[in-house]
Amino acid sequence: MSGNARQRLQAVSQQLVEGIPDAGTFEDIPKIRQIAGDSVGPRVKDKVAIVTGTNSPQGIGRATAHQYARNGATAIYLLDYTSTHLATHAREITTLYPATKVHTYGIDAADESALKSVIDHAISTYGRLDIFFANAGISGSNKSFADVTAAEFTETLRINTLGVFLAAKHASVAMRKTSEAKPYPSGSIICTASVAGLRSNAGATDYSASKAAVVSIAQTVAYQLSGTGIRINAICPGVVETGMTAAMYDAARARGTQRKIGQLNPLQRGAVADEVARVALFLGSDESSYVNGQAWAVCGGLSAGHPFVPGKLA
Repeated sequence: MSGNARQRLQAVSQQLVEGIPDAGTFEDIPKIRQIAGDSVGPRVKDKVAIVTGTNSPQGIGRATAHQYARNGATAIYLLDYTSTHLATHAREITTLYPATKVHTYGIDAADESALKSVIDHAISTYGRLDIFFANAGISGSNKSFADVTAAEFTETLRINTLGVFLAAKHASVAMRKTSEAKPYPSGSIICTASVAGLRSNAGATDYSASKAAVVSIAQTVAYQLSGTGIRINAICPGVVETGMTAAMYDAARARGTQRKIGQLNPLQRGAVADEVARVALFLGSDESSYVNGQAWAVCGGLSAGHPFVPGKLA
């Protein structure tokens, strides 16, 4: 058997090897067949997760780490280029959820060697990697495209897009590792994109291009991981109150116009980070076992239609 053929065989998912189990019957009808465990229990029990972009106290990364810990993760790695709050986040999580081990790293998510070293630590310490949430990103230039320099454009793509590519590249290798506790390859790679990657007018050109590329990575990599049981999806948030949008929220509060934030979406409000974290929890759990290669908009409905001014429809 060739090396490539052996690698393909070793990477086959549990469902392809064993099939989806027969659940039996109730009277004369078949019972419902299931892959995921009970939804009322811890949804990521025993899983090992890495989350990038976790430093911001208001951020999606921090909120997601809490959801993973609350739902039974064995270990969570908190990564961010800025590490001012990471130790505080770790203490809070271990205080609230003492069964979860927390590791912190102040690294650039687009630094390949640093990122790989964290993944290697997870494998050497726990023997598995189940979730990688590539959440780190920047808002970009916030300028008209004609004023964006080549260096600014490249830096936005380096952080927002290259970081996601590197996460998928190295996390997918780690997720193929098997053991007695994890007999089949499996895992969930989650990427933070944006509605700006789906529709225009939700961000500057460099930011929008970087997020559209994230969606494309999720779609393309999903096929390149065919049969492995490793899934990859992109989350596309709309307006969310985070560290990245803090200046906008602060300015609106100062003017008394906070109510206008998010008014163009059908819910007519912005989101808080936990609303996005709940989607990241679902995508990281086995409950999303058949969700793959998708761009999940979490935007209050903004991306569902064309922009309009409330009260001005014909």
